[in-house]
Amino acid sequence: MSFLSRSVGTITLALLTVLMLGTTTATAQVNTIKDGWLVMKVHSEFINEDLLDGSNIDVDVKNGVVTLQGTVTSEAGRARAQELARKNDGVKNVVNQLRIAPAHDNRAERAMDKTKDKADKAADKTARAADKAEDKTAHAAKKTGRAIDDGWIKSKIYAQYMTEWNTVLDDSDIDVDVDNNVVTLNGTVKSPAAKAKAVSIAKATDGVKNVIDNLRVGSTR
Repeated sequence: MSFLSRSVGTITLALLTVLMLGTTTATAQVNTIKDGWLVMKVHSEFINEDLLDGSNIDVDVKNGVVTLQGTVTSEAGRARAQELARKNDGVKNVVNQLRIAPAHDNRAERAMDKTKDKADKAADKTARAADKAEDKTAHAAKKTGRAIDDGWIKSKIYAQYMTEWNTVLDDSDIDVDVDNNVVTLNGTVKSPAAKAKAVSIAKATDGVKNVIDNLRVGSTR
């Protein structure tokens, strides 16, 4: 074999090695950001969907495979949630475990709370603030096409977290649970600043009565 042939072969092998390393690095980068980001992204797709009114959906993502759990109010809603999840870049598959169930209506509880507040003169200031928050919630519900319920609040919080992914909340692994407008945050964030931001966003979300912060600061890997 001539010197020229050996040189060409060496250069070709080197180029192939570089290309393979580049592809591996790009794939690794996608895998490191996609699961946590996809949870937020899929939830953000649910916010303005009329077919998902009254739903309460949990989204879990592992290695690009999305699992949907929780409830929707119709078969059409079940199919729509799957469709919305599947269309996102990075989603390899969707496992649809959603159940069809009637929407849980929190209006009776909120009305009772409002009545108690008005009956208590000492809490008159709180009652006025609650009325103002209720008006804001009703306006937001009309604007989005979905009622402000537990499911909407969950998806809304995740959508807001997604906008912070490239800043303080990057590489976070946050689980949002909502029960009767009370938000519980579990999981991990990378810094105290990220923890404070996650709690602040949840508290400022329309319809939220209280936030229980169980977030841990540390590695999310």
